[in-house]
Amino acid sequence: MLATVAEQQDISVEVTSPELEILYQDEYLVAINKPSGLLVHRSWLDTNATEFAVQKLRDQIGQHVYPVHRLDRPTSGVLLFVLDKDSARHLMQQFIDQTTEKSYLAVVRGHLGEGRLDYPLKYQYDKIADKKADITKPPQEAVTEYRCLAQTEVPIAVGPYASSRYSLMELIPKTGRKHQLRRHMKHLRHPIVGDTSHGDGKHNIMFREHFNLQRLLLHAAYLSVIHPKTGDKIEINAPLTSEFLSVLSDINLTVESQYA
Repeated sequence: MLATVAEQQDISVEVTSPELEILYQDEYLVAINKPSGLLVHRSWLDTNATEFAVQKLRDQIGQHVYPVHRLDRPTSGVLLFVLDKDSARHLMQQFIDQTTEKSYLAVVRGHLGEGRLDYPLKYQYDKIADKKADITKPPQEAVTEYRCLAQTEVPIAVGPYASSRYSLMELIPKTGRKHQLRRHMKHLRHPIVGDTSHGDGKHNIMFREHFNLQRLLLHAAYLSVIHPKTGDKIEINAPLTSEFLSVLSDINLTVESQYA
């Protein structure tokens, strides 16, 4: 079966809402619940895209915003911006120093338990953005902790088996490598459902055909940082999107109330 345009470009086609959901805001910081399929800013990855989180949020709140970290286009969840360049420097350094705390929710193929994966990852180069980069870099340290929240078995055959197993996972990246969670789950042979770059195409097709899934089932559910001005710990939670919750319901996976 030929790949769809979304698969070829590793994007989601979820329609964004007219306004972004703001999770936290003060005079220095603002955090949104980024929809799947929305680019953080303009990118050569899709020169035809007309909506970007930076511009949408700027227009929504009426002032310039600066992203201090990134989420892959198909990933939904907490995305943090700052409102001044001095705060941007402080927050970006926290991400560089890995002093922030993050957790994600994901649906993966198979039944997976609890553990910690310490598996270095080679840097993934972009053909355009990194065309002058040093491609001889050794693999970078990458550590992910994971915990199963719920498991299910769907009575739909994918491959030789009459049913298919899936797990709802909490994933905690202790480092911040490109596509770390997606690549680590692939390494464990439990790829994230809907992942068109590192996932299982047969399971992706089944979810698209039976559950109308058009996105990656990966969501940035929690982020904590130290406020650049007050020094307080700021904790931000992002509820799951309606599409994510609908798929969980369809496959009989129950999510804890704080994520709904």
